[in-house]
Amino acid sequence: MDIFREIKTLKAFLRKKKLAQIPIGFVPTMGALHAGHLSLLAASQKQGLFTVCSIFVNPAQFNNASDLLNYPRTENRDVELLEKIGCDVLFIPSAEEIYQQKPGLNFSFPGLDNVMEGAFRPGHFSGVALVVAKLFHIVEPDHAFFGQKDWQQFTIIRQLVDDLNFNLTLHAVPTMREENGLAMSSRNERLSPENKIKALVFFQTLKLAEAELLNGKTMVEILPKLKTFAENDQDIKIEYLTLANRYTLESVNTIKEKNHLVLCIAGFVGEVRLIDNILI
Repeated sequence: MDIFREIKTLKAFLRKKKLAQIPIGFVPTMGALHAGHLSLLAASQKQGLFTVCSIFVNPAQFNNASDLLNYPRTENRDVELLEKIGCDVLFIPSAEEIYQQKPGLNFSFPGLDNVMEGAFRPGHFSGVALVVAKLFHIVEPDHAFFGQKDWQQFTIIRQLVDDLNFNLTLHAVPTMREENGLAMSSRNERLSPENKIKALVFFQTLKLAEAELLNGKTMVEILPKLKTFAENDQDIKIEYLTLANRYTLESVNTIKEKNHLVLCIAGFVGEVRLIDNILI
């Protein structure tokens, strides 16, 4: 596996692959890799793509300084994992390499970035879009792979690709879960063993909501029950539980209203904020 920390040297290396018409698959991450990340790389490798992974904890997408400071960083372990699975290239830039000057560009995605995560993390998706656009320009991939767990992010990146005419194909890879159903996340590393068990209530709440909706209930009817079920411990606080169109993120009340729906949840387990979703 070739490792690069500078944009210039990475681009020169990948230019030779492009000239040789070797298709490139790209998996952008913030590190602290787990099986979910590795499934994205496997999806790229399965298509026979020359696979590039990036690790960059993007300061522009954090609106909470302590969250940025406490985000897990496990570079040595990440490198070992990527080498073991046969990743072709790893790009690990510094913040100074990516943001050589303070960015003046802001992104807005009306209807997509002011709901769910956007309502609780103002400016978050502008920072995500900025770094993803930069990485797409640097790597120039033919395919890019993202996890379903960050469905709102995937929806926004799809809009970014369409609006800026990036010549690539996006792929959403199903969420990887622990055997007990907990969605794999880098943030799980910040959970104590006790709170990791408590965090199961996020997925359990989604499945309960799905069952109620399939039984003909509405979100308005079941939200109080779901909130009581989820917040059964003082360490759990739910910020939102939303049923939405998976393409427009428009909130809907019943599964009868529209097809292609996603049920999303977010909240805290202690001081750690987690998200999850299931497609309906």
